[in-house]
Amino acid sequence: MSSAPSSLTAKVRPLVFDTGIVHLAFLDGKAAFVGAEGVVHLVGLEADAVPVAARVHDGAVLHAAADGRRLVTGGDDGQVMETLADGSTRALAAHKGRWIDRVALGPDGVVAYSAGKTAYVLPPKGEAKSLDAPSTVGGLAFAPKGLRLAVAHYGGVTLWFPNAPGAKPEAYGWKGSHLGVAFSPDGRFLVSTMQEPALHGWRVVDGSHMRMSGYPSRVKSFAFTADGKWLATSGSGEAILWPFQAKDGPMGKEPSMLAPSPTSRVTMVAPHPKDPVLAVGWEDGMVMMVRISDGAEILLRAPDADAVTAIAWHPTGGAVGFATAKGSGGLLLF
Repeated sequence: MSSAPSSLTAKVRPLVFDTGIVHLAFLDGKAAFVGAEGVVHLVGLEADAVPVAARVHDGAVLHAAADGRRLVTGGDDGQVMETLADGSTRALAAHKGRWIDRVALGPDGVVAYSAGKTAYVLPPKGEAKSLDAPSTVGGLAFAPKGLRLAVAHYGGVTLWFPNAPGAKPEAYGWKGSHLGVAFSPDGRFLVSTMQEPALHGWRVVDGSHMRMSGYPSRVKSFAFTADGKWLATSGSGEAILWPFQAKDGPMGKEPSMLAPSPTSRVTMVAPHPKDPVLAVGWEDGMVMMVRISDGAEILLRAPDADAVTAIAWHPTGGAVGFATAKGSGGLLLF
């Protein structure tokens, strides 16, 4: 990294929680810090706001997703829970004795979740629909248009149309265990993270393959930029950005690398919701903002050996938050 990057650390509002944080999302005017042990800490953006703790799960939170209005979490207590900015919670589904491994939010209030090999879709009204995958579900993602759900599993990804019972699910195959999945913002590309240190992608229209490898460790955090031009990923000592501007995506192209660290690896990436800016967290606790166009860096949190486990932007881009494995957090308003 540059020897003396700009710093906004003095303007960050520090926060301390009594448990490690596994997810962070903004709900209206509050930041929701999801604790590993089932408590969601809701923090107002005002400097004098008093955090409110809501007990959501009787056990560990295994996965979470949010859409700016509500937070949906899955736990090892078998519950799929919804939390709102006012601290109110309700159960959306329950599977006694099962783990809710993955959750995802779709259009018009639709929720998806998985338990073992089965993926479920909960419409706002009506009965839940389900699909049995070939193996344990590794990831869920809704397409940006229409009601299509991508279900990652061993051997590839299945595209499911839950509102078309007569339509056969589409299989996008690739050997290996697929643990996460995402659509590009325009819906043209489908990308999965692998158990091995690699990504795999498909062009949705024809299933053409895209292999993205060369990582020293498994990719656990990945997200497309708002304009869909880049896919930002963790898994290395710098933020890796794969180009998706062309019709063939990253095929035949080299990735860009931002904010390299010689001593730590990136754990979290979060693209700005509007601008070409990336928030990046490392396993040594450092958090940076990086401008994609020229790699300019701004320090938000100095390293302290407490791994960054969550980063999120407010949907307007007016705030960014982050948190760590030991329960340290911060909020910065612009």
